[in-house]
Amino acid sequence: MDGRPGMDPDTVTVLWCTTDGDQRTTARSLLLRSAAAMLDVPESEVWVEHEPGGRPYLGGAGEGLRVSVAHTRGALAIALSGRWPVGVDVEGVRELRAEAMARAWLHPAEAAWIGGLPERERSLAFLWLWTQKEAVGKALGRGLRGGGMSRAMPLPESWPPGPRPPSAPRPLPDAEGVVSLALQVGDGRHVVGVALRGEGADGPGGAGSGEGGVRVQVRRVSSGGRA
Repeated sequence: MDGRPGMDPDTVTVLWCTTDGDQRTTARSLLLRSAAAMLDVPESEVWVEHEPGGRPYLGGAGEGLRVSVAHTRGALAIALSGRWPVGVDVEGVRELRAEAMARAWLHPAEAAWIGGLPERERSLAFLWLWTQKEAVGKALGRGLRGGGMSRAMPLPESWPPGPRPPSAPRPLPDAEGVVSLALQVGDGRHVVGVALRGEGADGPGGAGSGEGGVRVQVRRVSSGGRA
């Protein structure tokens, strides 16, 4: 992989790529290469293990990194953090029954927001929220169980998303110490959601996270891991 994001504890690295083969194998390979590059160790010194629920974590020299992996048809994403539990999700942009799905599953404020948008923008808005909810569930370690779909996300300050993605996640309204963001990638064909979990002033974006709070770097790489 060209370049090394480094181990700045206040920076979360998110890498994504399009795929046309075995997504799980590609994601595993990208995760190992990326972690080894960040840690400046041979790839053989890092390996992937799984918790009983299937969540991946790194062993060996990668033990100190927090990671998350997501894949959808034709794309995958990984996230790496040297400080906080992290979650990532990726979805392809497609037409959905977004307003009805929002009323059935999402927080009332989110459903109202989606319903107030022009119809052509509702599917993207739903996926913008959905990917954050999936990412938050991963960061919390419990997925979408226990009402995760109805957990409120921070609504965008402006819509549709601008051409420059946000670099700083925003706090969830009702989940202290959790922050999230979502952005379009790949000329708008996919949406990536990212979330981090901490506690109090030492959480992401808090007083203990450094000047300016946590930063998220999102980069596209090839399926071979090259930027």
